[in-house]
Amino acid sequence: MIRFLIRRLPVIALVLAASSLIAFLLPRLMPGDPAAAVAGPEATPEQIAQIRHELGLDQPIAEQYVQWIKGLFTGDLGQSLQFRRPVAELVGTRLESTVELALAALIFMVIIGVGIGLVAGTVRAAWLRTAIDSVNTLLLAAPGFLVGLLMVLLFGIVFRVLPTSGEIPLSENAELGVQYLILPALALSLASASGIARLVQTSMRAVRQQDFVDLAVAKGVPSGRIATHHVLRNSLGPALVAIGIRFGDLLAGAVVIEAIFARNGLGQLAVSSAQTADYPVVQVLIVGAVLIAVAAQLLTEIGLARLDPRVRLE
Repeated sequence: MIRFLIRRLPVIALVLAASSLIAFLLPRLMPGDPAAAVAGPEATPEQIAQIRHELGLDQPIAEQYVQWIKGLFTGDLGQSLQFRRPVAELVGTRLESTVELALAALIFMVIIGVGIGLVAGTVRAAWLRTAIDSVNTLLLAAPGFLVGLLMVLLFGIVFRVLPTSGEIPLSENAELGVQYLILPALALSLASASGIARLVQTSMRAVRQQDFVDLAVAKGVPSGRIATHHVLRNSLGPALVAIGIRFGDLLAGAVVIEAIFARNGLGQLAVSSAQTADYPVVQVLIVGAVLIAVAAQLLTEIGLARLDPRVRLE
């Protein structure tokens, strides 16, 4: 595995370098002057120019980029133009909320997706397979914000069994925190879970045609063990790859879900920073998202090699 990681280092470095350049240039293409936003609507041109100089926005683009890269390597992420606070501190206060939401959604995605896929891949009743396929199609087609709004209406207003607004960090009160986390995590994960279920179902049907499954049946192995130990285990490869890819989708979808359920996470911070042209915050959030995507891809490849002996990292 060490050799695999060493071989991937140049590719990872290239991806991070390209993403840092995009993260630096992309916010500057957005409309709006951050210096004017900081100065306020009644500021004079001289005051705006002074703030632009203090923020270093009057320096050449290349020099600004070099200074920002140096800050990344030294841990100095800069200062938010909107909140006038260090970016590291600002992101740190919002990170727990988004991490809790993303991990909870990932757990729901794996449990629901693999569970439904296992049932759909083993059930023999045609009507039940049709019903599962219909539900999967509906969830894949339904946008995340619609699922979230329906959950708010159903569980928060009609039945009133779960809170639909706000949050409590798990580090403060785990029991209440879970209650506030269930609905947004479900709303964020259902579409991805249906995609995972489709992959598991299709893979299981293909694996069932293999000779080693027929041999297990001929040897009298119980059908439940065949489904879980023989068929499912050899069907999880495509699903594992999809889980790694869709983890990035969960982070992107968290922006909408956090708005619906009034969670104060990185998604809300990204929206407000983009609206106010807060360059330092947007840049750090983009690079952080790329880092998470790269790490998820590496873990997916390593996990796939551990799961399937036919796959070798080297």
